[in-house]
Amino acid sequence: MAASILRLFFHDCFVNGCDASILLDDTATLTGEKNAGPNRNSARGFQVIDTIKTRVDAACNATVSCADILALAARDGVVLQLGGQTWTVPLGRRDARTASQSAANSQIPGPSSSLATLVNMFSNKGLSARDMTVLSGAHTIGQARCTTFRQRIYNDTNINAAFATTRRRNCPSTGGDGNLAPIDSTPARFDNSYYRDLVARRGLFHSDQELFNGGSQDAAVTGYSNNGASFLRDFAAAMVRLGNLSPLTGRNGEVRRNCRRIN
Repeated sequence: MAASILRLFFHDCFVNGCDASILLDDTATLTGEKNAGPNRNSARGFQVIDTIKTRVDAACNATVSCADILALAARDGVVLQLGGQTWTVPLGRRDARTASQSAANSQIPGPSSSLATLVNMFSNKGLSARDMTVLSGAHTIGQARCTTFRQRIYNDTNINAAFATTRRRNCPSTGGDGNLAPIDSTPARFDNSYYRDLVARRGLFHSDQELFNGGSQDAAVTGYSNNGASFLRDFAAAMVRLGNLSPLTGRNGEVRRNCRRIN
């Protein structure tokens, strides 16, 4: 579940800032982000956030926002469940009263993105190419559906042949869209195996392998593949920067009583 919560946080922050808009359900008057292409049938962990919210509100009387809960849960999953390095989560975010399915469809990087597209999308959020490369290291945990990496294992040429053959066994060229594969070789450990896999041409997504394909991020990938401690340190710092994307503060937004709907 740590991977799912971390992904929720990233997808939330990349759409109009870290404001818990991704948690809102569709209503007659609000179209949320849960059914946007990057989230539909893949975003998970909403019930976990609901449970945390209920327990926090019982102790703190509706003073902690859903946005802060999501930020803290993302950190704690990495640290407590997976052994990653901790970071300080600045608090005080408030919750959005709106959501944007169109922004979710256009602003969240996809698994077929090119390096240039990735760099540009992160730059649009005020994050550097190095931030992009280290935050992509979140793919050191979790699983992915066949439909997200089929093109990579059947069409890309910059892929380890044995790796492609192995992945094709559970991801046919047609059908099996929901079949799962681990994103890296140690999907339950928060480590630098993701980068070692990229150097070995074993990136699961096209967008992953773009980070090590003769381009500007090759040196960073090589560095993290050789030094797991530097990856953990830099990832923690980049998560603070991600969590600072356009938060609602002061009188903006609200503190939702239910993370799934506005007050």
